[in-house]
Amino acid sequence: MSRWRPPPVKSTALITAAGMSKLQQELDDLWHRQRPEVVRALAAAAAEGDRSENAEYTYRKKQLGGIDRRVRYLSKRIPILHVAGEKPPSSVAVFFGARVILEDDTGECHTYHIVGPDEIDTRQGRISIDAPLTRALLKHHQGDQVKVVLPSGHHTYTIVTISYLDIPSSETPQGTYEKP
Repeated sequence: MSRWRPPPVKSTALITAAGMSKLQQELDDLWHRQRPEVVRALAAAAAEGDRSENAEYTYRKKQLGGIDRRVRYLSKRIPILHVAGEKPPSSVAVFFGARVILEDDTGECHTYHIVGPDEIDTRQGRISIDAPLTRALLKHHQGDQVKVVLPSGHHTYTIVTISYLDIPSSETPQGTYEKP
């Protein structure tokens, strides 16, 4: 018997327009380019005979399984995502899509872009709206000090700047999010 685990916390279904485009391109690439190539290679490996000792066949089966898992995930996730299309109610406070420069306790500055959970890239400073740091920053203004408990301990950050460069304006009323 396996150990009981609590259900995972549901992630926010917001995404930037660039993130949605990237996910759709990934799905298209997996389905129309990568999967047919792997299926052809798998068929060629299967035609070689004994499958029990055929490393190429085993590798291609695992590769196809990985592609199919990702396609299944993307095909279920993309329809429920909502593209954030308009600037938030206050461009002087931290909301989804903000680029924030924070100063930590030691005086070091960090730049973060608040994005959806499907487009996280910590090396580029893209953090999830669901992250503990982001949750602590939401609705705070430039100059505010924010105390947050992270896995590495208690930290205090000062918000240096807030900007919304990547969110295009649309014809929806100020303060609303565009839903598909």
